[in-house]
Amino acid sequence: MSHLPRVVVGLSGGVDSAVTAHLLKAQGHEVIGIFMKNWEDDDNSEYCSSNIDFVDAAAVADVLGIEIEHINFAADYKDRVFSEFLREYQSGRTPNPDILCNAEIKFKSFLDHAMRLGAEKIATGHYARVRLNAQTGRHELLKGLDPSKDQRYFLHRLNQQQLAKTLFPVGELHKSEVRRIAEAIGLPNAKKKDSTGICFIGERPFREFLNRYIRKEPGPIKDPTGRTIGRHEGLSFYTLGQRQGLGIGGVKAKGAQRGGGEHSPWFVARKDLEHNTLWVVQGHEHPWLQSPSLVATDVSWCAGEPPAAGLYAAKTRYRQADAPCQLSALNPAHAQAGFALNFSENQWAVTPGQSAVVYDGEVCLGGGVIETAPTQGQ
Repeated sequence: MSHLPRVVVGLSGGVDSAVTAHLLKAQGHEVIGIFMKNWEDDDNSEYCSSNIDFVDAAAVADVLGIEIEHINFAADYKDRVFSEFLREYQSGRTPNPDILCNAEIKFKSFLDHAMRLGAEKIATGHYARVRLNAQTGRHELLKGLDPSKDQRYFLHRLNQQQLAKTLFPVGELHKSEVRRIAEAIGLPNAKKKDSTGICFIGERPFREFLNRYIRKEPGPIKDPTGRTIGRHEGLSFYTLGQRQGLGIGGVKAKGAQRGGGEHSPWFVARKDLEHNTLWVVQGHEHPWLQSPSLVATDVSWCAGEPPAAGLYAAKTRYRQADAPCQLSALNPAHAQAGFALNFSENQWAVTPGQSAVVYDGEVCLGGGVIETAPTQGQ
């Protein structure tokens, strides 16, 4: 059988990338596995699973009969992802390091390394698809076929060069089918739990991790009436919409609260860096948590240029339904200046630093980093 082009697969130790490698080999590709090590500050801690993941990835390579190479991208990661992550947190915003990691490491450093190995394509275990549009000649980033596992949100910063060289074989499958294939071919990680969180944090308490890098600056927690109802540990440690870990569970609202009764839970609604004050509201539906619009900058469009102004759908966080919206450019003469989204229904706890990702049906167009999102009553 003649070999199809050489493909380098990012083997993470998880089942999705393992089945990706199997599918490509079954199709006749020459497959090489690469395990990316992106973090080494506390390698031996109970929280960082990179050593276990490499053992799992090597076991998969052994079963599949492919080579595996261990590559250390920790310096790149620290320089291009983690430093930005800390900078954003220190400025009171909430970044998404997984999106930056995909853009800067998995589809840049890893892609470059794969090309040096003589590969024509790379592949990962993401639930997405790539299609060449015959009319435009451009590559499009499409929704994975498993509706509960669509990962375009995390891949929206990929450009034409990256999409042209990337394969997502499991994007054509449902997760249950991926697990079934893994068991059928005897993969040792067929039942391995999906990883949650980012390697450098793992399953540890988030605040405990940030404590090592960001100085605590305690200050007041206030309700909408201006009453101080508690103390926060530092604004960097909280995110909009956060409900747990506020330490004010027993406090009742003073007077009428819009959006919830006196026993409703408290949520983080605003962070005032100038006065080092955390503002909280009671009730999920409080107006301070509702945004009819947003502005995003640091934009990245898959096509290399922005879509025309008009009606699309967008997500402001991964786990939410696509929300209908009107897209317009901040400055039509400078496409990279950013964009505004006006939603037909208010969006909940839209968070500066997170990504607003724009979709046209099953096609992911790209997106940007949320700069501002005015709330009702603001």
